[in-house]
Amino acid sequence: MTKIFIADDHALIREGLKTILREESDITVVGEAQSAAETLDRIVKSDCDILVLDLGLPDRPGLEVLREIKRIRPHLCVLILSMFPEDRFALRALKGGADGYLSKESAATELVVALRRIAGGRKYVSEDISQDLLEKVRGEVPLMSHETLSDREFQILRMIGSGKTISDIAAQLKVSVSTVNTHRAHILEKMNMHANAELMRYVIENKLVE
Repeated sequence: MTKIFIADDHALIREGLKTILREESDITVVGEAQSAAETLDRIVKSDCDILVLDLGLPDRPGLEVLREIKRIRPHLCVLILSMFPEDRFALRALKGGADGYLSKESAATELVVALRRIAGGRKYVSEDISQDLLEKVRGEVPLMSHETLSDREFQILRMIGSGKTISDIAAQLKVSVSTVNTHRAHILEKMNMHANAELMRYVIENKLVE
């Protein structure tokens, strides 16, 4: 029996996933959480085999939660569930230690397949995106500009793209304005841009924020 823990801040999503899995005789849900803090607290005590982790938890960036999960339970398998298409975040999530990536749009038809593949010791992404990801990992095709950023830089890029000021970002991340400005300078340099307006346009055009 494969034991699943679900971390998503929307009760309807959690119930929908549980409804899908209730039909499977070899998969059972053993726990759930609606925030990053709750997830980190409960996952230590859970005997689950796979964590289904929403990237959009409200109290902490999903990639940070993924790194923390892998630190405290390095052998726990993690399937990322996200509202963003796989070509936006899958490569970053897999590099961060995730065992699979699934968009919420595909969950109804692919969740069980994904969980069984991960339980069998393999990685999972949708077939239509897997070749592109493989080529990027191998360096056979160029990365998009945002894919060259560190996780913290990527987080700040998305916050700038959503319209937050440098002061807002510093307060939310609990760092100094100077630190945020340093990250911003690195982002502009790596992406060959010169102003926040260019960053905002890039984020919007590439659908990196809701």
